[in-house]
Parts: sequence; structure tokens; C-alpha cells
Amino acid sequence: MAGSIRKVGVVGCGLMGSGIAHVTAQAGYSVVVREVSPELLEKGRENVRNSIQRWSVRKGQMTEEEGQALVARIQFTTELSPLADCDLVIEAITENMDMKKQLFRELDKICKPEAILASNTSSLCITEMAVVTKRPARFLGLHFFNPVPVMKLVEIIRTDLTAPETVETVLGFVQTLGKTPIRAPDRPGFIVNRLLVPYLLDAVRCLEEGLATPEEIDQAMVLGCGHPMGPFTLLDFVGLDTTYYIAQAMYDEFKDPRYAPPPLLKRMVLAGFHGRKTGRGFYDYTKKEEGGKAG
Repeated sequence: MAGSIRKVGVVGCGLMGSGIAHVTAQAGYSVVVREVSPELLEKGRENVRNSIQRWSVRKGQMTEEEGQALVARIQFTTELSPLADCDLVIEAITENMDMKKQLFRELDKICKPEAILASNTSSLCITEMAVVTKRPARFLGLHFFNPVPVMKLVEIIRTDLTAPETVETVLGFVQTLGKTPIRAPDRPGFIVNRLLVPYLLDAVRCLEEGLATPEEIDQAMVLGCGHPMGPFTLLDFVGLDTTYYIAQAMYDEFKDPRYAPPPLLKRMVLAGFHGRKTGRGFYDYTKKEEGGKAG
């Protein structure tokens, strides 16, 4: 175990939260997962089951029985009080600053003073969240990548207020999960999205300008540049809404046209075409054909 971290709380059990709960429990930590309603909690439990089944059982990392036992060891709750004795609490709720700050105000009151609080945000200001608590020295960003059980990188975002020992403790924790941590500055997009988002937005602009179809652009980047997937496949996988919110946050900070969300991306997000998770993005995943058809 990493230093004083033995029990970990995960708030939010969607795509990211369920993956974080999965890998943390698999690494031997005691895990508490919190959702806001019984319905979302049951959906979150199913998300964790599916994550363990897909990425651990089918990969031969554990048996079916071991996978079921792993889910059974995770505590699921709709209350915040079971997080009181956690050593680390990771927030993985929707990308809304007001909601995150309100959650951290509540967690700050409930969690023991020595607990570390972390946000899995991919774009929002960590400092803005930290200062609503009485423990900014024990607050940082902990940005996992999707799918969490597969992606090896975790960005650790330190603010000017984060204590060095907090960073070292969390860095050790990340390594026990079998991940590679890198330190990143508290700037919109951190490191990966600072480089990735302009590339994805440029692909959308190329489509808007009629340069090529989504399939052709994807094929060009896979076969021409050796990327594991093209930009439109990646956009649909990450979520068009997620990319849009990250881009908007970066544009608001830097006022650089490279980060301005293209009109096509905005329209698709407003229409509810968010990618794989909604069944349609730049590709239509309601089709039976592998990979879907271009929308």
C-alpha cells in the first residue's frame, strides 16, 4: 500500500468512477463507492461488474468467481458518511465546477482531517476546488484516462497550495495500481489534453471544410501516422460532450482560436450525439456492423 492510504472513496460511478473503483479494489484497497440515488448506484454497481468482466476476467487476470468476489468487497452507498474514514477520496462526477465545489465542501466536513481529496477532472481548475476546503495542502488533481483498467497514465496535478508530501503519497498510490504517474501543472488541459484537444478540433474543422469523410480522416491518421485510432473514433470514444467542455475551458483560459470548439461539434453536443455512450456521434453505433457507420 502507498504510505497511509488503505481505504479509498470514489464519488461518482459512471464510466470513469467505475473504472477507478475497479482498479483500486483489484490492487487490494478497501473501496467505498458513492452515488446520489439508488437507481444510479445500481447502475454504477453494474458498471463496475462490466468493467471487471471485460478488462480482468476476459483477459485472464482473474476467474469469474474472483471477479464476483471483488465486486462484493466494494461498499456501495448513497450517503457521504461512509467516506468519513477514507484516506483518499477521488471525485469522478460530472464536469461542472459548481457541483464539484459543493461536493468538496461537504467532503471537507465529513472526511477525517488527514484525508486527501482529489478530483478526476480532465479540464477544470484544481485550485478553484481546493480553496473551498480547509485542506488545500491535501488536495490535488488525479486524472485517470479512459478506459481506466487499460490506460497506464495518470496525471497528478499539483496546485501552488498542495504539499509535496501529498503529491508523493498519491504518486506512490498510483504506482501500486500498476499505473505510471506524471506530474502536471494546474493549467486547463494539463499535459495530454493540452496537446490532444487541438488535434481533435482540427479534425472536426477538416470535416466541416469538406476535406474528407470521418472514415477517410481516421484511416489517414491510422495508416499514415500509426495512431491506434483515428480522431473521430477517438472523439466518439472519449465523448463529444467531454471534448467540448475541455475545449471550452481551455479557450476561456487562453483565448487561443486553436481551442475554440468548432460549430459542428457544438451542434452535435446540443443534439445529444455524444458518441458511443449515446449510440451516435460521428459514427452510428446503433448499426450492427463493427465500429458503426458514419453519421
